[in-house]
Amino acid sequence: MGKAGTDKAARTTAQIEADIARTRTQLATTLDELAVRVHPSTIAAQTKAKLLGSVEEKAGRAYVAASGAVEQLKAQFTDEKGQPRKERIVPAALVGVGVLLLVASVRRRKRG
Repeated sequence: MGKAGTDKAARTTAQIEADIARTRTQLATTLDELAVRVHPSTIAAQTKAKLLGSVEEKAGRAYVAASGAVEQLKAQFTDEKGQPRKERIVPAALVGVGVLLLVASVRRRKRG
């Protein structure tokens, strides 16, 4: 046997007991950590955090898309200086008024 073999043979009972105690402590710690990981409240909290992260990410993407759409729409009705383009606003307003009058007319016919 080499030197490593004689070192193991030369271990005292106290050393062996200390190793066993250390191993028990490590095992108890590991079991406690596992118990926390698989506890329903821990799993629920992790799932909730993942869902919230997903919702926030999608909401952020939607906000960016909506913001871009608003900017494009704004660009259609304002010039480079930010002044309103009457030649585009007036026809759009007339179409809006026409749609409102049409909806009101249809509602009146349904009531009457």
